[in-house]
Parts: sequence; C-alpha cells; structure tokens
Amino acid sequence: MGVGFGPSKTLAKLANHAAKKWSKTGGVVDLSNLERQRKLMALLPVSEVWGIGSRLEKKLSQIGITKALHLADANVAMIRKHFGVILERTVRELNGEPCIALEDVPPPKQQIVCSKSFGQRIIALEDMQHAVVMYATRAAEKLREQNSKCKHIGVFIATGRYGNEPQYANSASFTCHYPTSDTRDIVSLAMKGLDTIWREGYRFAKAGIMLSDFYQSNVAQLDMFSEQLPRANADTLMKTLDTINHSGLGKVWFAGQGINNPWQMKREMLSPRYTTCLDELPKAK
Repeated sequence: MGVGFGPSKTLAKLANHAAKKWSKTGGVVDLSNLERQRKLMALLPVSEVWGIGSRLEKKLSQIGITKALHLADANVAMIRKHFGVILERTVRELNGEPCIALEDVPPPKQQIVCSKSFGQRIIALEDMQHAVVMYATRAAEKLREQNSKCKHIGVFIATGRYGNEPQYANSASFTCHYPTSDTRDIVSLAMKGLDTIWREGYRFAKAGIMLSDFYQSNVAQLDMFSEQLPRANADTLMKTLDTINHSGLGKVWFAGQGINNPWQMKREMLSPRYTTCLDELPKAK
C-alpha cells in the first residue's frame, strides 16, 4: 500500500510508485516540493513515467533521455514536434503543470467484452450454449452497471491456437432493432449468432460476447417505424434481477447457463479474496 501526492497527475503517480517501492518512505511520498520532485525523477528511469511504454522508451533513449528528470528538462517544442502533443503534456505534467484532468467517475466504456478460456475443451453444442449464455448474462450486467444500452451484439468461438488438433475460429454479430440492456435480448441474439458459427468435430477452448454501439439509458431513441419494440417492463425486471443478485441474499440466473459446468475456468491457484469474502479472511490461532 502506498500513497502519493503531487501537483499533477503524472507526478502523483510517480510519488505513488516511490511510496510502494521504497519502504523507508513509510508508504507516503509528497512531491509538492520542487526539490523533492527533481530528486525523485533523477532516480527513476523514464520507463516509470506514466504513459511511457517500451517502444517510446527506446526512441527517447536514442536522444539521451533515459531518466524521468531528462524528460522533464527536455525542450517542449522539440518533444511536440518529434513525439506529439501527448508526450508534450507529460513533460508539462512532470514540471508541475496539470494537463490531465482528474476523473471522479470513469467515463462509460464504448465496448464491453466478456470472454474466458475454458477449464477443459468443449466439444458439445449444449455446453457451448451454456457458456455463451453465461457470458452474455455477465456482459448485460456490466452494461446496466454503467447505465447504458447497446444495439450491436457479437459472439465468437475458437479452438486452441497450439497443438496438432484441428483449428477453427469464427464470429457473428447482429444489430438489435432498439437499444437494449435486457439480458433476454442479448442472450437471444448471441444464441442466434452461435447457431450460425458452430461446427461439430472441434475442441473449443474459448468463447466470448462483445457489446458495442452504446446509448445512455435515459436518452436512447426508439425508431417510431420499427415493428420491433422493447419488452414491456424490461428495465424494471432487470433492475429487480440485479438487486437480488447484488444483495447477497440469493441468486437468480437464466436456466440456459446450466449448473455445475465442467468447462468453467480452473481456479485452484486463485488468490484469497480477503476484501470481498469473509470465509477467506486469515484466522489467528
């Protein structure tokens, strides 16, 4: 655990990194002082600066910028000309000039993907249907969590990429007539897509659901000429479903998900969930 303070977001992230890395800091680093800022940046490689990846690090090293302090002291006009406005903002942030706004609430996602590799290969259509329904259900929950609806629903399946067994991968997508966050709509279109891409004789290792073309729930516009309309009381039903599942008192799920599916992800090495599961808290003897 570490806490970092700074006059800009980039400096605050450097302070947080230092608080975690060096125990002598006591877990807290304050970079409100210019001298402390420069002292820390002189110690850290440029790769530790937020937004500097391996490729950009190589390009910077070619012009002698290997430390965070070198980047902070670089000519702003030169950086903008050769690396663009994004890195220019980083240089300004390293000098204490806030250029990246803090977000109290992260912006809504523009795409939701729910996908996992199977614990064991799937060869039967029924098992694949259970997996697709489960992933579609979870994707719909994420969609409602950010108060969005979608019109584009996609599904994909794939065999393993390695080994000598036959390989196959395919995807299908459909557009709903109206923006929806109703799990029933998303499951229905996902199953329709699965029927078009399923092939017998393969050992499938992965499947997933993709949602896109989002609308905010309170501003979604319906097509007055469409014969397809949202289900009656769909929003109320989904809200009730989510309330029950988040209450901790019980679970409600779609029968299409199946029960005790053997293909689910292996979790023998799952880390203890100390912050979310009381049964997994360490016990003092």
